[in-house]
Amino acid sequence: MPQDLYDLLGVTREAEADEIKKAYRKLARQLHPDVNPDPATQERFKEVSAAYEVLSDPQKRAAYDRGGNPFGAGGADFGQGAGFSFTDIMDAFFGGQGPGGGGGGRGPRSRVRRGQDALIRLEISLAEAAFGVSREIKVDTAVLCSTCGGDGAAPGSRPVPCETCHGQGEVAHVQRSFLGEIRTLRPCAACRGFGSIIPDPCRECAGDGRVRSRRTLTVKIPAGVDNGTRVQLTEQGEVGPGGGPAGDLYVEIHVAAHEVFTRRGNDLLCTVTVPMTAAALGTTIELPTLEADVESGAGSGVETSFELEVRPGTQSGTETVLRGRGVPGLRGGRGDLLVTVAVETPTRLDARQEELLRELAGLREEESPTGQVKPGQKSVFGRLRDAFNPH
Repeated sequence: MPQDLYDLLGVTREAEADEIKKAYRKLARQLHPDVNPDPATQERFKEVSAAYEVLSDPQKRAAYDRGGNPFGAGGADFGQGAGFSFTDIMDAFFGGQGPGGGGGGRGPRSRVRRGQDALIRLEISLAEAAFGVSREIKVDTAVLCSTCGGDGAAPGSRPVPCETCHGQGEVAHVQRSFLGEIRTLRPCAACRGFGSIIPDPCRECAGDGRVRSRRTLTVKIPAGVDNGTRVQLTEQGEVGPGGGPAGDLYVEIHVAAHEVFTRRGNDLLCTVTVPMTAAALGTTIELPTLEADVESGAGSGVETSFELEVRPGTQSGTETVLRGRGVPGLRGGRGDLLVTVAVETPTRLDARQEELLRELAGLREEESPTGQVKPGQKSVFGRLRDAFNPH
């Protein structure tokens, strides 16, 4: 087809699917053979229908936008009615009867199809991910048209059989070759393979049987979900064309960062910074639990804090494991809370503080520490020497 497909429908290359659909339906009502039997008009109707077949299919449209030929070899998928499909090839050799000689063509395709699945992303807090929550979400999807009930026809009217294919949804093309007559069946361009035409489409849905609407749903997030977890809401996605069954709605979870805890699997990690003196003398620090972030936690008997004992002489990097204080698992059980102590060394000392520290260093004979390697540890050069001189 030499003419640009977008020009045929009178839309731009950036047009959305709904805009393309409306443009086609407007032209179809003007050019349909039942309305205008002129041969030139019928030919234009076929071109418009073929253009819509490509631009209404995301894969074919993408191939066309890349410069491919959606009507030639490699330009469309087998079985889509553009170019030879496997069925077309079998029809060519067996006259449309199939290999066994019995049975007819493929017949009209149904207007009723299952809707697409939908995906939305929902951000929740770490506590909500750990303990579960119910959230209201707003979704914008296709729903059943209440005016026509999904059949696409205006009230008081109904689809009528296509006069071009006589309700079969496909038309035969006969060619002569050295093999004899080759008969192929193709989807009818007039009715797009449906076998029927809607002469008076529903004005509310433009004959599609569905309209877009914003709804409010409640989604229950189970305890233990993590980033990327998808919660499935069955039949809450897009209603299908012709009032077909709805697809599923998937809610993808995104967990917001927490100011205290970091999650690793079902374990929670946190770092507590203590002064050098507290690490040396020992202390007790009160820390919040993840339950403190839950609104119903306070006053409900749930432990919202705990005391962490920092023993005298605690070194920086010391890790304390608190069993069962992590995140509940989706299949039961609960992870741990790992608390790492970071000892903070003072960077600014006044004269009196420096004097006291020097006095302490003198008492501990640490005025000039040598930084000796502990027994059993070797320097880098020592390890390299041993590697090249094993004996």
